[in-house]
Amino acid sequence: MAENRAKKSGIGGDIDRKLEAKYDQEEAAGTTKSVVLWMNSILQGEHDPIPVSEPFPTQRDIHKSIRDGVMLCKLINKLLESEGKPKVHFQKKAATMFVAYTNIESYNNGCLQYGLAKEFTVQSADLWEGRKGPFLNVINNIHSLGFLANSKGFTPTYLGAVQKTADFD
Repeated sequence: MAENRAKKSGIGGDIDRKLEAKYDQEEAAGTTKSVVLWMNSILQGEHDPIPVSEPFPTQRDIHKSIRDGVMLCKLINKLLESEGKPKVHFQKKAATMFVAYTNIESYNNGCLQYGLAKEFTVQSADLWEGRKGPFLNVINNIHSLGFLANSKGFTPTYLGAVQKTADFD
């Protein structure tokens, strides 16, 4: 996992710190909690829920629960099923990185099939490695998927808030 890596310095370190700060902002705004509650409600009884500690689920808990792509594939299959579209194939036991990457690719393909823009798909390394800054991309993917599902009338409704931000850095 990412804990064994040396800290980046220079421009790379600055970028990582900015990404981590943005993750913290989204977490404080309730985005991570909204994502987790929505996923847990959709997959209730079909997948172990992501723990929800207060005031919000930890990035580590979210990462641990979705790292192998299985929960994400189950999620996208529920959304695809609601539209009568074919489900994506995935392997339920994804102990290795290669199997997890295949599951993540299946999830991304399902997202595209559901109508999510390619820009919102997940980079496999961002999910597998679970470093806090890049993991924001994963949270943003599910957040966007929730809004897309809302626009299609899917229930349970995603309750995440749209964050208005301006980045002038």
